[in-house]
Amino acid sequence: MKKLLFVLAILLFVASLSVAATRVAFVYVSPVGDGGYTFMHDQGRLYLEEALGEDVVVDIIESVPEGAEAESVFRGYAQRGYDIIFGTSFGYMDSMVKVSKQFPKTIFMHCSGYKTTDNMGVYFGRMYQPRFLSGLVAGAMTKSNIIGYVAAYPIPEVIRGINAFALGVSYVNPEAKIHVVWSNTWFDPTLEKDAAISLLDIGADVIAQHQDSAAPQQAAEERGVMSIGYNSDMSAFAPNAFLAAPIWAWGPYYVKAVQDVQNGTWTNEPYWGGIEDELVDIVMSDLVPAGVANLVYAMRESIIKNQFHPFQGPIYDQDGNLRYAEGEMASDEELLSMDWFVSNVVGRLQ
Repeated sequence: MKKLLFVLAILLFVASLSVAATRVAFVYVSPVGDGGYTFMHDQGRLYLEEALGEDVVVDIIESVPEGAEAESVFRGYAQRGYDIIFGTSFGYMDSMVKVSKQFPKTIFMHCSGYKTTDNMGVYFGRMYQPRFLSGLVAGAMTKSNIIGYVAAYPIPEVIRGINAFALGVSYVNPEAKIHVVWSNTWFDPTLEKDAAISLLDIGADVIAQHQDSAAPQQAAEERGVMSIGYNSDMSAFAPNAFLAAPIWAWGPYYVKAVQDVQNGTWTNEPYWGGIEDELVDIVMSDLVPAGVANLVYAMRESIIKNQFHPFQGPIYDQDGNLRYAEGEMASDEELLSMDWFVSNVVGRLQ
């Protein structure tokens, strides 16, 4: 009997050694303390660690520039035997494609891109949905009909968000215009604040943004006007200006992606989740009047039920061309490659 118990103990010990924790890496383009985009990805990482506990070993690296340095970081994680690597910036795409082909046993996941390989997938959210909803708020709250938008880079993700926001504005206020200034940064509080100030100087009384810092909202607060944030509830940074923000919630998706790797069910099929998946949503402050908030909630419900699409015609571009006729809707492919502005946007692609 003792011999049998000893053998069973040995077998259990060997089995425990064979079930190693999944090694997960997160590569961030800006610091975790940005209060926005990377902060929310890192909240997702914390959610993952809480949910899966000892089944995962997680490492992060922040403020990794796009290009050669990112490529080196991806390669380093793969060489050290990490099972799945998440790269969270659009500009990481080509570097991740290159490294994924060199390490076919490692799973690579790229956020916001469109290129895949056999062992590299892409994931993102339909942020244009809450962008449209935040446009409803901005359009209802502006008095000057000049709305400023501090934008990162002229890539489809950012252009799509500007257009969705502008369509939300025009839904409630056809007279308002969205003035775009490019910062050509993801996270540079000084430049982003300066860009917001340039918009305030032309009379903008609402400032929106596609930036990782809260600097544009802080500029708005200093001038006594309103702001629309991004990524997270940034109300603490500008409590007297903050109206609303489209936000991310990455945790459940990260848990599913890692579990798919653990279970051997992972595929490189692109993922693009919406409000119905709770990946994206909108938060609003008490500064938003009840009637406006009720409209936002009603439109949000319509989007969830597929009764309304933010990019449904008629939609005209800046040059007066009809892009989508009455009843037509933009396809996912068209949204993912968007390179034009809708009619109420003031500014040009650089």
